[in-house]
Amino acid sequence: MAEDCLHALRLSEERPGTESYSSQKSGSDGEDRGVTTKNKKKNTLEELRWDHSFVRELPSDGTSPNFVRQVMKACYSRVSPSAKVKDPKLVAWSDSVAELLELDPAEFKREDFPLIFSGGKELQGSECYAQCYGGHQFGVWAGQLGDGRAITLGEALNSKNERWELQLKGAGKTPYSRMADGLAVLRSSVREFLCSEAMHHLGIPTTRALCLVTTGDDVLRDMFYDGNAKMEPGAVVCRVAPSFLRFGSYQIHAAREDSKLVRLLADYTLKYHFPDLPDEEELEIKINEQDGQISKNKYAAWFVKVAESTSCLVAMWQAVGFTHGVLNTDNMSVLGLTIDYGPFGFLDAFDPKYTPNTTDLPGRRYCFANQPDIGLWNILQFGNTLMAAGLLTQEELQYGLNRYADTFMVHYQQNMTKKLGLKEYNKDLTSKLLSNLAFDKVDYTNFFRALASVNLTEPITEDTLVPLKSVLPDISKERKKTWMDWLSLYREKAEGISDESRKAAMNKVNPKYVLRNYLCQSAIDAAEAGDFSEVRQLLEVMKRPFDEQPEVEKKYARLPPTWAYRPGVCMLSCSS
Repeated sequence: MAEDCLHALRLSEERPGTESYSSQKSGSDGEDRGVTTKNKKKNTLEELRWDHSFVRELPSDGTSPNFVRQVMKACYSRVSPSAKVKDPKLVAWSDSVAELLELDPAEFKREDFPLIFSGGKELQGSECYAQCYGGHQFGVWAGQLGDGRAITLGEALNSKNERWELQLKGAGKTPYSRMADGLAVLRSSVREFLCSEAMHHLGIPTTRALCLVTTGDDVLRDMFYDGNAKMEPGAVVCRVAPSFLRFGSYQIHAAREDSKLVRLLADYTLKYHFPDLPDEEELEIKINEQDGQISKNKYAAWFVKVAESTSCLVAMWQAVGFTHGVLNTDNMSVLGLTIDYGPFGFLDAFDPKYTPNTTDLPGRRYCFANQPDIGLWNILQFGNTLMAAGLLTQEELQYGLNRYADTFMVHYQQNMTKKLGLKEYNKDLTSKLLSNLAFDKVDYTNFFRALASVNLTEPITEDTLVPLKSVLPDISKERKKTWMDWLSLYREKAEGISDESRKAAMNKVNPKYVLRNYLCQSAIDAAEAGDFSEVRQLLEVMKRPFDEQPEVEKKYARLPPTWAYRPGVCMLSCSS
């Protein structure tokens, strides 16, 4: 599976990712879904409609004092933000996310908005807590982890009864903070804020970000874990998602042999986040085609949904050259969302072994090429959790794993075809392309935009390579011949498709702008000097990743500069 699935794609002409959102009833903003929002009532913060289903229906540990501890027989701990902010300032925000919440944009101008969203003042109606979960980290069971620096404010319902959980990341210690302080620094907060929104506008299911607030306080961090700790500016991101439940949310209870709590949490999840699953009377899953074996197990149906949505998500990452960097099971959403932006990176020079995480060296477990198989490994751990709790049989587990692999292959073949602007998938063409990209270390994003402009109406000559000159600048005569041979094969497979229609189709699915690490770093450098204009400008550019935007092309669509490959830019640690 690994070879064919390596670059599986989930791109569609109407924007990828919407299926995953709608299938989970997660909702989206009015602009993306075509919903008219002009006549909707806009709420103040005090008018947000809270539901708090998580704290209402699931057990807490019942301990009020906020101290680090092992939390047993509970899904969460009640805890309030504890960061004492000196001078909080709102520096960036997403109108798109405000639209999801039906929050009046005028609220961003409130004098107390920065204080509330840095954790310095209670948000009226909120019921704060930190979630308990465990997880496998780099393939090894790590025990209890939990929200060590994330505090949920609660779940807000909009007029369509879509559920949106608001969470402050970096607002102080929780029972799960272990030896840390529960705070976050500006550099990691800028990256999470920008990438959450950039991924959404690429059409990739993701947690969102409402706002970014600086605290006015400094935080001590050792960025490279090399003993050179220094003070850095602190910040808080307000993350937004239908739920922050992850594989590890269930794993921790199964590891403690608490099957009752695994089932309780699973039932809660089905009720609020998978309401479209049929009743068991109507449910039929053919888990064995050969003997016609049928399952009517709702948990098996749920497991299959999680496996398929995870498969689609990882395939989308491969499509745009995104590497998550920390695919531990506690960083895998059961809703098929990209979650927890630590070290991440979009491919610049194409390298299947690229990892943005210095902690991932030298094994590169979470490198770009490994993501599809790591997704499957994580699904296996999730399935083992359900099986240990008596919710899944071995046959149902295997069926779900098969669905992951099959779904991945289907999307690979369909969507790589779209990425190349073709009508049918061709394995030979695709394999040779990926080999060529890797050999010449070609810029992944820019290549496909340039390829759309190649003339395939005439026989292939060296002149055909001219539109690719920017991404193949100094290749040898031998390599030119190799690329011309590939273009000849490409021309053959594109027969009957006009250059105009091929280019239009390709530019709908191949972004011109992605959030490269060096662009993030430029924004961070300016922000640390007190200038947030670059953060806001990047946000605006990433809202329209498929558009030409000629006014910003030279700055944001160019090949990365030499300094983009230095440590701390192309590769980062988990330090935050």
